[in-house]
Amino acid sequence: MVDAPVDVPVEADWDRAPRLLEGAQSLTLTAHDCDLAYWLSAVAQGTLRGRARTGHAAGAVTPDHMREPGPLREALVLELGYRSIAEEKATRILAHYVAGAPGIPELEFYTTQLVDEARHSMIFRNHLVELGLPAGNLVADIREMAAAYTRRVLDPIEEFATTVIRDEGDFIGAVAVFTIIIEGVLAPAAELSERKWDRLDPAASEIARGASIDEIRHLTVGSSLVREHLLAHPDDRARVMDVLRRGRKLWDEVPDDEYVLHREELFQQGMQAHRDLLAGYEVFPGRLLLETTPLERYQIAQRWTDDMADVRLAYMGLPEAVQLLRQLDS
Repeated sequence: MVDAPVDVPVEADWDRAPRLLEGAQSLTLTAHDCDLAYWLSAVAQGTLRGRARTGHAAGAVTPDHMREPGPLREALVLELGYRSIAEEKATRILAHYVAGAPGIPELEFYTTQLVDEARHSMIFRNHLVELGLPAGNLVADIREMAAAYTRRVLDPIEEFATTVIRDEGDFIGAVAVFTIIIEGVLAPAAELSERKWDRLDPAASEIARGASIDEIRHLTVGSSLVREHLLAHPDDRARVMDVLRRGRKLWDEVPDDEYVLHREELFQQGMQAHRDLLAGYEVFPGRLLLETTPLERYQIAQRWTDDMADVRLAYMGLPEAVQLLRQLDS
């Protein structure tokens, strides 16, 4: 029997899906909703249609100015290089989630998220080639470029998440770690990336857009898993809160802001050479990108993190965690 034509749901449709912040705060998706069949149809044949290899449509070009040496290109190279390594680590961490899944819905969902993160790592690497980096030694070059960031930021995060899921066997605590501490902090920066590169590099903006559509699914399903578990097992609230406190302490210790602000400084220098291209462009309603500062953009992402966490934590049934996790990077 041949499958019927795919009817792509709104949240997975490239043109109709909401932005990440809106979707992560307003949508409700469960592991039962987003099973393997959902991914094979809605995502593989919907979101990724025509974009599977590069993350962007053929018509989304990389302008020549993005291949020219200078601070603008360097900002994007660093961003994509760091995100590629981060997504690779996420893929490796999620292998433990698949192994530790308590049921088939959880196993299928985290299998699809593992594939999503591996694909993100791939498309970030592929765009570096489109920016002119040599393909032959790309992985080694990225590892060298991101060595300090990996050691100081990503390795401690990987160790923490792996300890919770593999060593402590705390599946629902690990879901909270990934949903609130890891993805919940990094996702708003991904939305800012989509907005920043919209006119400067349409291909990079589309790549960020596609990753954000996936993150909506990851954040909402992760939140529903925690909510469902705590409704059924309210005695586990204290354990989940303890994991979140440990995650908060970790984010206080890693110097992620140092690397983000460095990239924003490079972006600030680079965008000045393209004022004509950015004339009248608002990075969000009422605020011209050209008038923003590196610190302002960083703080915007922080506020988005807080706003998103407030909604998701309330939905999970953990309102007491809101103040604990506000301004994770402050």
